[in-house]
Amino acid sequence: MAFGRLERTALPQPMSDINMTPLIDVMLVLLVIFMISAPLMTSSLRLDLPRADATTPSDTPSFVSVALTPDGTLHLGDEALADAAFDARIREAARRQPGLEVQLRADQSVPYGRVAALIGRLQSAGLNRIAFVAQPTEAVPPSSN
Repeated sequence: MAFGRLERTALPQPMSDINMTPLIDVMLVLLVIFMISAPLMTSSLRLDLPRADATTPSDTPSFVSVALTPDGTLHLGDEALADAAFDARIREAARRQPGLEVQLRADQSVPYGRVAALIGRLQSAGLNRIAFVAQPTEAVPPSSN
């Protein structure tokens, strides 16, 4: 007859700690992704806007952004459009929301005649609320004389 131990050894206890290393790795990867992609989400259209003293940001909840570049290209939001497509999209926007405000951004090198023609096109489409977007001027310190 064989004799064995009658004592039973205790099984190892389950680990109750959470390993934080993989969670931190995932968080850092997501942070890097957002840091790289956030600047790409902003408007990529560069305009040299005129400067004015009385510029304040508009808090209008519904508006459409229209930009006119120095070469005469029209942009609705960030999308460059041909003249016919621009007119069709503006008419459609005016039909959907009659009180829609147009925030007009025109480069300061664009001739006034082109800006006036664009305003006429917007008004003929039915959009009469037009706001001009400009850069605020830097405050000039008073001279000490």
